[in-house]
Amino acid sequence: MTTAPSLASGQRSLGDPLVRYPLLPPLTRGCPRTSTGTVPYPVEVDYDYARVPADFLTARPAGPGLDRWAALLPPLAAPGLGEGGTPLLALGDGVHLKDETRNPTWSHKDRLNRCTVSAAVAVGAPGVVVASSGNHGASAAAYAARAGLRCVVLGAPDTPPAMASFLDAYGAVVLPVPPADRWPLTERIAAEFGLFPVSNLTPFHTGSSFGPEGYKTVAYEIAADLGVPAAVFVPTGYGELLFGIGKGFAELQSLGLTDRVPRLFSCEPAAGGPLAAAVREHLPVARVEPGATDAYGIGCTVSSYRGVLALRGSGGRPLLVDDRQLRAAQEELASQGFWVELSAAAGLAGLRALDERIEGPVVCVATSSGFKDRGVGLRPPAPVDPAWDAVRTRLLAAGLKD
Repeated sequence: MTTAPSLASGQRSLGDPLVRYPLLPPLTRGCPRTSTGTVPYPVEVDYDYARVPADFLTARPAGPGLDRWAALLPPLAAPGLGEGGTPLLALGDGVHLKDETRNPTWSHKDRLNRCTVSAAVAVGAPGVVVASSGNHGASAAAYAARAGLRCVVLGAPDTPPAMASFLDAYGAVVLPVPPADRWPLTERIAAEFGLFPVSNLTPFHTGSSFGPEGYKTVAYEIAADLGVPAAVFVPTGYGELLFGIGKGFAELQSLGLTDRVPRLFSCEPAAGGPLAAAVREHLPVARVEPGATDAYGIGCTVSSYRGVLALRGSGGRPLLVDDRQLRAAQEELASQGFWVELSAAAGLAGLRALDERIEGPVVCVATSSGFKDRGVGLRPPAPVDPAWDAVRTRLLAAGLKD
């Protein structure tokens, strides 16, 4: 069975949905007509929804990964790696885990980069450039390699060793630079070398119009596996995943394939939380000076208007969790066999910290594998004397009973 053709029809502004643009080229700096000097409004991809088949949710998959949902995605011009189709597993008491660690590069970013690298292929770019010290860079490098494109990653000087090895494996050009220099260099490299930028270029996050579309597939899969839950708890940095999940559920409701949209809860580090600040101050975007947190993957300085729209459209709200709560959630997941990055435990941490009762099933999204954390592999266990008395003593000390 062949992949269904994309029904993407153009791009439209999130600042004013009446402002529209052709599908190509994909806009990477937000909407040029509605953005102001202080607020850049992102754009999204629009579709010919009247042509979506009635069996969109239930049809037999037309291909692996995101290809199943190709009708409501931008044209998938880049080959995939089998991204998506991740399991939804019960944790107990009506709580389900959407385990995004099962993606090809072990994070949710694979859904986004199948679409962003497709944008690069569609415009004939020789490669991509990305500012990232973590999951986004590794994923972009993998999809660029799969498409036969070059990839430049502007990372941090303190990139975890495991992540650096990951990037090297894909042949990416890795340039560790101070954080403040990443985005200006991204723009200049894109301009001078013709590389397609797959990360943000604006003061408040807009990013690629194609990227968040890949995250809609999380909503489609949840709906296909479970129906519509009462709530979804989402680890949140710039809010692209949050927005994509919200848009996916909103599309299904608009198409008459489901009857409602679940409440979305954004889960950010308490040391920062720009989306929570934007909602609290009734602003489209906000900037904060984050404090120290080990959840580096979602420790953002600025928010995006996408996050505000996602919470507003679902009747949800922002949640803040501290490192202690994140570690408790990470340990809870590990006790059930799930090893996730500290940032990835924010969804469950947000649920556990919630001060209201949710009636009905809930889904916590776990975004990435535990091997992405800093310090992984730097503290191997100490050698043990193989003599039985020494081994038995260690086992008894660990709580085993003979």
